[in-house]
Amino acid sequence: MAYHADHVTLSAPSGAGDDRRTALFRENFADMAERWTLGLAWAALPSRIAGIPNLVRLFAREFLAPDFALPDPERALDQPPGLAGIVHDFTMPTLLAAYRRGVYPFAHVGPLKWWSPPRRSLLFFDELHIAKRLRRQMRQDHYTVTFDRDFERVISGCAAHRAGRWHLTWITPKIMHAYAELFDAGHAHSFEVWTERGELAGGGYGVAVGNAFVTESQFSREPNTSKIGFTVLNWHLARWGFTFNDGKLMTPTCKDMGFCELPRREFLARLGKAERQPGKSGRWQVEVDLATVADWKPAIPTVSLVPDHTAQQRDMCDQSGKS
Repeated sequence: MAYHADHVTLSAPSGAGDDRRTALFRENFADMAERWTLGLAWAALPSRIAGIPNLVRLFAREFLAPDFALPDPERALDQPPGLAGIVHDFTMPTLLAAYRRGVYPFAHVGPLKWWSPPRRSLLFFDELHIAKRLRRQMRQDHYTVTFDRDFERVISGCAAHRAGRWHLTWITPKIMHAYAELFDAGHAHSFEVWTERGELAGGGYGVAVGNAFVTESQFSREPNTSKIGFTVLNWHLARWGFTFNDGKLMTPTCKDMGFCELPRREFLARLGKAERQPGKSGRWQVEVDLATVADWKPAIPTVSLVPDHTAQQRDMCDQSGKS
C-alpha cells in the first residue's frame, strides 16, 4: 500500500529544526532582485496598473495613521481587486484571526497586504473532478503520499524556481517562518508526494480554519505529482467532515478539478459557519492507499462525513456560474 501512518506528536521545534529552517528559509540577493524586478513588472501590467493610485493612497494613509486592526473583508477595494489593508502585525494569533475573518496576506514586493477578493474559488468535495489519466497514474503505485512529514521542504519547494516559468513568488523567508509557526501549532498542514527512491516529487500546504481548509500553494517536480497529493488531501478532508477547500483565486487547474467561484459575501457567510466548527487536531496522517482514492467517486460521500449539504452547495455553484 502506498501510504504511511506515522505517529507524530506535536512538540516545539528543536535546535536542529531551527537550523534546518534557517538553511531552507532563505533568499539570496539575486533571487531577491529577481523577485522585485518581476513583482514591479507584474504590478505594472495593464490589468493591474489601474489599482496603483489606490495603493499609493493606502500607503500614505497607513504611513500617517497606521491601522493595526484587521480590515473588514467586505470593504476591500475594487482596484486593486480585493485589497483590504496593510499588514502591520504578522504574529500567529493575528494570522489565525485573519483567516477566520476571510482575509489573507500576500505581496510579491513591498509590505505585506491583506486581501479579500470579490470572488472566491471553493471546492465542495462532491464536485471534485479526477481525470481518468490521473486515476490511472495513481493506480500505478509509483508514488507515496504523506501528510505533515516535511513541511519545511514543501514550503521551500513551493517558493523555489519552476522549470520554464518566471520565478515570481510571494513565499519569502518571512512567510515561510510564519507558516512554519502555524504548522508547529497544528494549524498549517502539508502533503508530500514521494518517489519510489524516496525523493520529494511534489507537495503543497495550507491552513485549517475550523472545518474549512485554505490551500496556499503547491509544486510538482514530476508530472501531476501535486495533483496526486492534492486529490489525496481532498479525499481526507471529505472523510473528516470538512465543508470546503478554499483555493482563493480561480486558476485553470482549479477549474478543471471542480472548483467554483462564489461572491465574497456568500463565501464569508459559509466561512463564518465553518470556522466555528471543530476541525481535525494534531498532525495529520494518510489513512488509505492511492488505489482507494483513485476509485473515489466524489459525488458519493466517503464514510464518516458530517450531514450532507452538497445539493445546496451545488445549486449555489450553478447559480454563481450563471451570474
